[in-house]
Order: sequence, then C-alpha cells, then structure tokens
Amino acid sequence: QEFVTVLVRDPRTQKEDSWHSYIDYEIFIHTNSMCFTRKTSCVRRRFREFVWLRQKLQSNAVLIQLPELPSKTPFFNMNNPHHVDHRRQGLQVFLEKILQDALLLSDSRLHLFLQTQLSPEDMEACVSGQTKYSVADAIHKFASLNRRFPIEDEERKKGKNDVNPDSESSSSGLSPSDDSISCGCKASPASEES
Repeated sequence: QEFVTVLVRDPRTQKEDSWHSYIDYEIFIHTNSMCFTRKTSCVRRRFREFVWLRQKLQSNAVLIQLPELPSKTPFFNMNNPHHVDHRRQGLQVFLEKILQDALLLSDSRLHLFLQTQLSPEDMEACVSGQTKYSVADAIHKFASLNRRFPIEDEERKKGKNDVNPDSESSSSGLSPSDDSISCGCKASPASEES
C-alpha cells in the first residue's frame, strides 16, 4: 500500500537583511508512492512560498477546493513559540491534505516545492520548459547535492532503486544554493521540537 509521510518541523529564524527576518520550516517527505521521483527528501520553505504554492495549485485545479493555509495574522510574533508552532501545525495539515489528492499530486510545482530548494520563479521557469533541466533533473540534482539519506542507502543496497542520482551530468544548469547544502535535515521522522 502506498503512503506519503510529510513532516513540517524545525522552525528557524533567518535574517533577510539588518531589518528583516523570517521563519522557515523543514519539510521532510518519506514515501513509497510512484508519484514521487525521490522517496525521501528534505527542504526548507517559508510561509510566503506556501502561499505561492497554494495559488498555483488552485489555478491549475479550479474545481478542487484546496485546504486553507494558517491565517496570515498581523499579530504573528516570530518570537512567540506558540504562534510559530501553531503556524507549523497548520502548514503540516495543509500539506497532508494536498498530498491525499491524486490530481494535485500530478502538479510538477508541488514536487519541485517539496523536493528541491528552487525559488518560486525558478520552479515556474522549470515547469514551463524555460530551463535546461527538467523537473526530474532538478529533483535528482538537489538530492545529490543534499546527500542521500540512510533510508535510501538501505533501499539501494536491496536493489529497489534503479536510478543513480550521482550519475547526473554537471551541465544540468542547476547551481547549488546555500540553502540546499545547509538544510540540516535528519532521516529520522521523529520531531525534534519541544
């Protein structure tokens, strides 16, 4: 039976510049679903990127009522652990519901959002064929930059994976971002939050 486990965890404050900060969240995916190029992945995304994803999914699936994101309140305090955790939980529920819909799972933007560190602009360019790399190339390249997970190593030893992400050519046009290398993702699905 197919499963998709998604965890939104490890909120971190990131400094944009000397005046602005934001919080991003780690999105951990573990699945055996045929819909996914990678069976385990981990990226960091901020709230603004979730808003972009929801708008794009809604414009492509007009007849589907998408789940809501946690409300963007003017009183959100990134120094308040309760506010941050409430938003984290809302983002997780949003992704859990999205990943249960077969039509939404067919959207390439969702896979780029969950399995690469590409910006919304780069995801849009990739999906519309304006890049030298395909959606699958982007996901494999990010995975090889971000190193394999122990779970995938075990599957590879058992011969379950036919694809070797390390055989990617370096001419795919993808450049490693600092985010992709410093993701700090853990293979354990147990949440680290207190």
